[in-house]
Amino acid sequence: MKKPISLTVLTLLLAVSSLSAATHYVSLGSTNPTPPYTNWVTAATSIQAAVNVAAANDVVLVTNGVYPGYVSVTNALALLSVNGSQLTVINGGGTNRCAYLTNGASLTGFTLTNGGYTSWQYNGGGVECASTNAFLTNCLIVGNVVGYASGGGAYGGTLYNCTLSGNRVLAEGGGAYGATLYNCTLTGNSAAFANSLGGGACSCTLYNCTLSGNSSLDGGGGGACGSTLYNCTLSGNSATACECGGSGSVGGGADGCTLYNCTLSGNGAESGGGAFGSTLYNCIVYFNTSYLDTSSGATNFDSSSILNYCCTTPLPTNGVGNITNAPLFVDSANGNLRLQSNSPCINAGNNTYVTTTTDLDGRPRIVGGTVDMGAYECQSPALLDFYNWLQTYGLSTSALSVYADSDGDGMNNWQEWVCGTNPTNRLSVLRLLSPSITGTKLTVTWQSVAGVNYFLVRSTNPAAPFTLLATNILGQAGMTSYGDTNAAGKGPFFYRVGVKCP
Repeated sequence: MKKPISLTVLTLLLAVSSLSAATHYVSLGSTNPTPPYTNWVTAATSIQAAVNVAAANDVVLVTNGVYPGYVSVTNALALLSVNGSQLTVINGGGTNRCAYLTNGASLTGFTLTNGGYTSWQYNGGGVECASTNAFLTNCLIVGNVVGYASGGGAYGGTLYNCTLSGNRVLAEGGGAYGATLYNCTLTGNSAAFANSLGGGACSCTLYNCTLSGNSSLDGGGGGACGSTLYNCTLSGNSATACECGGSGSVGGGADGCTLYNCTLSGNGAESGGGAFGSTLYNCIVYFNTSYLDTSSGATNFDSSSILNYCCTTPLPTNGVGNITNAPLFVDSANGNLRLQSNSPCINAGNNTYVTTTTDLDGRPRIVGGTVDMGAYECQSPALLDFYNWLQTYGLSTSALSVYADSDGDGMNNWQEWVCGTNPTNRLSVLRLLSPSITGTKLTVTWQSVAGVNYFLVRSTNPAAPFTLLATNILGQAGMTSYGDTNAAGKGPFFYRVGVKCP
């Protein structure tokens, strides 16, 4: 008799589990809202009404419209929009936060705007989460504000692919406070009172995020404060001074943060334009501005920061493996902080400090055996071939050796690779030999490698432009020659032989 009872109990448990996964519908155009709102005909006209009848693990599905906040989700359910954040809005009305999420709850595809409090003590103008075990995905959190509290846009929660823009707080975390963010954009947020912290983010963990144009007023961390950042860019953020009795602005990009493979450029503060009181690994900290720390040239970081395997200037006294060469961004003026193929930051980091598998673009984090400095890993297939080639000769792929002349023949390792010569043998080099003249034909000969395609140019003046004589000249093993029958007159004639870069 025990076995049938056991089967009956199991059947009942499965039935309960199945019933708990209900879907509830919300539409402003519903003409017959009837609880529990299980189809579009009986859909609720308010999000809160549907949330109130939903149980844990249920789904609340919301179609287009501007819905009033405050939406309080106190069960671990999923709140989803039908057509995404551009068409589905929760508006706090300027007097209340837009949403609250308990542990296990999720919010996907909404715009949260005009939320906040004039009172001092309430956190999370756009959304307050019970912990990082509440989730927001593909949301726009814009134009929210709180008083002297935390999290103008978001307080707590784990955010995926969200944009936090134009949010404001008078204390900590204009964009977000106490949150974990993946692939998010934080722009134009502010911590806007004396001694405020973290215009973009405060006490957060950020992966593959972009922080730009955020600000803190007479406090610290225009971009981020007290946070840990991985593969992030911080640009155009500022910590600005005021006349309201503050203590001064520090860390235009980051204040009191730990940063791994981040790029900080174009940020500004009174002290530590890029970073203040922070620890940085495999980062680029260049072209930042410190309004007061100019005498020592330390406009990128302050003396208390620790930098390891970073590209910055001047050379830090705290840390190892740093370089001062300009990073050679693709187009910093227009915000493209990726690396040119000849950047000294390529393969110049330390793999020990790599904890993620992808860069800011979502591409492989390590290409060529050694991690690059900064948020972006150079993905050039030609460069990968180059690094593999270096390793076959036992040469390092670090920035210091990539463009070194390993064998002292006048060609650096990159040039040797392009020409197919041996970087460890000074006799293996692209070199023109003495020409020979037979009648009206001048024969030019050079030391060559079989299978390499060469081109030849000529001029009557080495300071003048050279004219292309021939291209796609297939190299022979040892020596290759080209007969120039158009060298009219007595000359002199000057020749150059070359190989096109891949």
